[in-house]
Amino acid sequence: MRGDDPAGSVTRALVERGETVATVESLTGGLVAAALVGVAGASAVFRGGLVVYATDLKSSLAGVPAQLLAERGPVDPDVAVALAEGGRSRCGADWALATTGVAGPRPQGGKPVGRVYVALAGPTGPLVRRLDLHGGRDVIRAASVTAALRLLTAQVRPARLG
Repeated sequence: MRGDDPAGSVTRALVERGETVATVESLTGGLVAAALVGVAGASAVFRGGLVVYATDLKSSLAGVPAQLLAERGPVDPDVAVALAEGGRSRCGADWALATTGVAGPRPQGGKPVGRVYVALAGPTGPLVRRLDLHGGRDVIRAASVTAALRLLTAQVRPARLG
């Protein structure tokens, strides 16, 4: 495992803390979960995840309020937070990561290709980050995975002093 590997870094930090993580993914389609389970020892921290690519599944499986989806669409910061909170609750995890956005090739619901929200729900409350990424589908999806993992790493890994 390389030191700059975000999945490895977050897995090690969670093992040290005795905490768990779950995922709820839309545009990444399971890539965040795959990155986590690709790390030896992930079974100690990874509870499971949901891939909710279809908008209706964001509500029925992940618990996003249907009214929120109807009013804002699936690519929205509050939807991303609701996805993370739903995943945390449904999977019984300390933390949950969520991804939603537009990987392309065309804009969706008035949102440009590359608009992505990654969210985290956990004991310190929810966090969400907006990403405006450039490149093809694979580039956007890979960058979204890295951003999600780094969002969690920043919360569970102590800051290193000088």
